[in-house]
Amino acid sequence: MKEPRHSARILLILVVLATSAGLAEESDPSRLTLERLYGSSEFHGEGFGGRWFDATSYTTLERSNGPVGGRDIVRHDLESGEREVLVPAAHLVPPGESSPLGIDEYDWSEDRSLLLVYTSSKRVWRRNTRGDYWVLDRSSRELRKLGGDAPPSSLMFAKLSPTGTHVAYVHDNDIWLEDLRGRDITQLTTDGSDDIVNGTFDWVYEEELGLRDGFRWSPDGRWIAYWQLDTSGVREFHMINNVDSLYPTLTTIRYPKVGEQNSAARVGVVSIEGGETRWIELPGDPRDNYVARLDWAPGGDEIVLQQLNRLQNTNRVALANALTGKVRTVLVDRDDAWVDVGDDLRWLADGKRFTWVSERDGWRHVWIASREGGEPSIVTPGEYDVIDLLAVDERDNVIYFIASPADPTRRSLYRVRLDGTGLERITPESAEGTHSYRVSPDARHAFHTFSTADTPPVTDIVRLPGHERVRVLVDNEKLRKRVEKLARRPTEFFRVDIGEGVELDAWCLLPPDLDPEKRYPLLVYVYGEPAGQTVLDRWTGRGGLWHLMLAQRGWVVMSFDNRGTPAPRGRAWRKSVYRQVGVLAPKDQAAAVRRVLATRRYLDADRVGVWGWSGGGSMTLNAMFKYPELYHTGISIAPVPNQRYYDTIYQERYMGLPRDNVDGFREGSPINFAHRLEGHLLVVHGTADDNVHYQGTEALVDELIRHNRPFTMMAYPNRRHGIHEGPNTTRHLRALMLRFLEHHLPPGPR
Repeated sequence: MKEPRHSARILLILVVLATSAGLAEESDPSRLTLERLYGSSEFHGEGFGGRWFDATSYTTLERSNGPVGGRDIVRHDLESGEREVLVPAAHLVPPGESSPLGIDEYDWSEDRSLLLVYTSSKRVWRRNTRGDYWVLDRSSRELRKLGGDAPPSSLMFAKLSPTGTHVAYVHDNDIWLEDLRGRDITQLTTDGSDDIVNGTFDWVYEEELGLRDGFRWSPDGRWIAYWQLDTSGVREFHMINNVDSLYPTLTTIRYPKVGEQNSAARVGVVSIEGGETRWIELPGDPRDNYVARLDWAPGGDEIVLQQLNRLQNTNRVALANALTGKVRTVLVDRDDAWVDVGDDLRWLADGKRFTWVSERDGWRHVWIASREGGEPSIVTPGEYDVIDLLAVDERDNVIYFIASPADPTRRSLYRVRLDGTGLERITPESAEGTHSYRVSPDARHAFHTFSTADTPPVTDIVRLPGHERVRVLVDNEKLRKRVEKLARRPTEFFRVDIGEGVELDAWCLLPPDLDPEKRYPLLVYVYGEPAGQTVLDRWTGRGGLWHLMLAQRGWVVMSFDNRGTPAPRGRAWRKSVYRQVGVLAPKDQAAAVRRVLATRRYLDADRVGVWGWSGGGSMTLNAMFKYPELYHTGISIAPVPNQRYYDTIYQERYMGLPRDNVDGFREGSPINFAHRLEGHLLVVHGTADDNVHYQGTEALVDELIRHNRPFTMMAYPNRRHGIHEGPNTTRHLRALMLRFLEHHLPPGPR
């Protein structure tokens, strides 16, 4: 049937109006759009990549004005700001080439005569840890590539020896030594294979213990201590790539799922002269204990290491004699739940004592422990948590650390004397938000970065302890001005009383034009697991602006930190979740939603949504399945529907072993409640996710189908956990999310 002419005119007018509205929205500097956020660099901020050179200066990489392009390494005087080009890009042009090396990382010999450059890096699992290494002799200007005939981008973790005469690196799961004088290359370990890994790690050690570089030079440069992992017996996981070739290809990794067999880890010491490795005599089954940290202790003949048992509720700090392999324990940290790996072990100048951070008194505090053993002494007494130990300044007999005694959503710098007296806040009391510091080697200056949820970061140099500004390094003025033009209300930080004396920290973004007499949909952003907080007063870049865009379109956006998140609220707060991940947290989240619905009249109880990623994706599923009467719409990205499908180190740390916590694993895994889904659910996953496997989402899909529950799903081919590989992926994902919310959780007032 032919369409009436007046209908065609009406349709044309509507199309013109819609197009005009879209163009107006795109050109309105006060309104955020997907294109502005994910199709341009308009809201990209500037960071500071400088590093300390010595106590009075720092270095940066800066675009070269020379004829070959590239980047110079520039030294800056702290106080005067005077610049000196230490290494011009022209000195980094390989023989026979016309362009300088691209610098991914760089390091100096102790006397600064040699520069080690890491370039052409390639991704290995989650990080770029394989590449090419070059050494520049600054006096002769000779630039030479390491590795001999090794294929391009195949070396890992090259490190100059303390003497500056050798470089060690990992290649094909073995440790190699290159003499910078005679240029001989020696293979120090010879048993590296697909199963035996020397000087680096398997997947789970990297992901959950933060380890990838697996060897350490002795202080005198005569020995190398290293990890060896025997991965045989760890079951393989396969990921299929259907899109890059005519026939599918497989990627296979050794991935120990909860309750399964781990790699066997041990520590060896090898001389740079070669010969047999001397193995450290660690107690216990190497497959049921983790060597979580390793370094040389002062003096050069002992190694300090941390050994976690499989349940991760005991951490043994031990000293191992590098010559005999004998081990003696000097400190033991225990907890009824779990203990954290110590990343704040710092030796005092006498070499007889070291700092240790522990929750042994119910709060996360700094202690001083003896090399000879015995009970440690506390340095930071009080009912507050030390978040990060930054520096030990023995000249003034103080330590510097990050804490937030009064407000878990913020971060500030404090210091205290080594005898535990004289606690003082260094960050000015008037300074709100989150403050981070990189302290100079002599603890007299710091790179200081601060931001709030509504203001982009600024980085400056401050003097310590007075916190006087020397000068601003990065002001992000262009970004700040763009943000100031955006239509918004300030982010509200508040607490939600969920009963029984429990209050949750929260933030809220309201529509700029909110009418308190009308009702608006509530969208909750959730994470909720022990690995991270969402309620922090700090700039979160495009993630925060995404939520602001939703608020501008008519959603009220909130987030709550339930019990069990790593907020600085004491041990009991953090470890209340033990053996009940996925049980207590969604209960707290639901209680918070009910409370704000009851106390804020402008919220529409018939329009409540929730979304999250990774652990937040799991929490979204638990919310939708366990509280179907409360949540009506959910977006779950890269979730763990069944905790049995995740890795040993993370899941067992918080849940124990499956055979000992059958009820906890069942009650905490949302797949077991999929039959209760009533609302609108979108599940998104990358098929090449090596962290949270797509397998889990497929199992969830199968369960939802079995119970005849309608849902929506999007699989991103060959994308990993962050779902950002490939052109336009991020924008496509965010557009998908926006359409889903607009359709199932309509924005705006009623």
